[in-house]
Amino acid sequence: MTDRAVNALQALVRIPTVSHADPAQRDDAALGAFVEEHARRFPLLHHHLERVELPSHALLLRWPGAGDEAPVVLMAHIDVVPVDDDSPWQHPAYGGDVVDGVLWGRGTLDDKGQVVAVSEAVEGLLEQDFVPARDVWLSFGTSEEVSGETAQLAAAELRERGVAPWFVLDEGGAVAAEAFPGVRPPVAVIGVSEKGTTTLELRVDGRGGHASTPVRKDATARLARAIVRLDARPMRSHVPAPTRELFRRLSPHLPRALRPAVGGPLLGRVLAMAGAEPAAMVRTTLAVTTLSGAPAPNVIASTARAGINVRVLPGDTVDDVVAHVRRVVRDDAVQVRVVEAGEASPVSPTDEAFALLGEVVGEVFPDAVVAPYVMNQATDARHFAAVCPRVYRFAPFRMSQEQRQSIHSYDERIGVDALAEGVRWYRRLIERL
Repeated sequence: MTDRAVNALQALVRIPTVSHADPAQRDDAALGAFVEEHARRFPLLHHHLERVELPSHALLLRWPGAGDEAPVVLMAHIDVVPVDDDSPWQHPAYGGDVVDGVLWGRGTLDDKGQVVAVSEAVEGLLEQDFVPARDVWLSFGTSEEVSGETAQLAAAELRERGVAPWFVLDEGGAVAAEAFPGVRPPVAVIGVSEKGTTTLELRVDGRGGHASTPVRKDATARLARAIVRLDARPMRSHVPAPTRELFRRLSPHLPRALRPAVGGPLLGRVLAMAGAEPAAMVRTTLAVTTLSGAPAPNVIASTARAGINVRVLPGDTVDDVVAHVRRVVRDDAVQVRVVEAGEASPVSPTDEAFALLGEVVGEVFPDAVVAPYVMNQATDARHFAAVCPRVYRFAPFRMSQEQRQSIHSYDERIGVDALAEGVRWYRRLIERL
């Protein structure tokens, strides 16, 4: 089973299914080749599961169960982000090399490893003529990295069929080593919500002109002042309920000096001052990501623009963000436009479905602490909140801090043993449905 999963992941990593926001750049040939290779590697899955036709080679598959209880949806995505040609990969990004028990390549963690772990679990159970207790749907999208439509179409298909899942499980989270300073055991973080992704544009118009005769407070200067003010005045911090529960479960493992803060009002302040990653857990973040001004070095800009990537924490709204920006900037000349609005996802309950996920974690990763959390990143899972109140995000793989940093970067890789554990985790989950 391990060899087959490894060989499948190697083959699928070697197919560069890179996402592009522009549909004209989409590589349909690569996506088609991926699906064909997937079918060769997992023939029983493609023979026994009903495939629903979706655009762009997305896979939506139904595994009929023995009973009529509410089904579950297991998700992952096929597409990957591009590789920077200048990045210092130790092994080729699309090589799928296995070196010293580690499989290297783009997509091994995000998210072809999860595609393979789900598929291998299903294939292995089909070999034993196993029938799940309820329907199991597999949804493998092809446009997650560019916020595309394939996951939305899959969710819409379920809605049209009247399918109301018990729970949906997508990527996100991990069995994370070195997750928090001073915490020794790995933490199996299961996302119960994710921040909303919103894009704002700040724009200032002016007269512009020749750079030899500059004026004070031109468009560029006013935009720069607005950015500096936003940098100095982040949004208020507050601790969502899942984050409080995360630290309650971690409290026995935290350094003694931090334990008193866990149950009280100090937690938000401590996290807000503990660095960028902890602060992002308790605050809606605003990051200036794009800037534009004059078209030439000797021209004063008549229009200056800044793009702001916003990650909206549960408890805040896009309207709250816009109000904050306008209040902090304090300049009517700075126009604030919402380019794309995305609210935070609903918070899924930590009830019997979450408990089942945690119990399976306990079987496969007995050394891990299971806890809910709010994801900073966006996933395809957010589109399924319209058809299911229990949407979770968890990748059942052990990941070091360095591995987590390799996602969307260079040297992305997964341990062969970690992949095998992931297969075992999905297999046990399906058996226990």
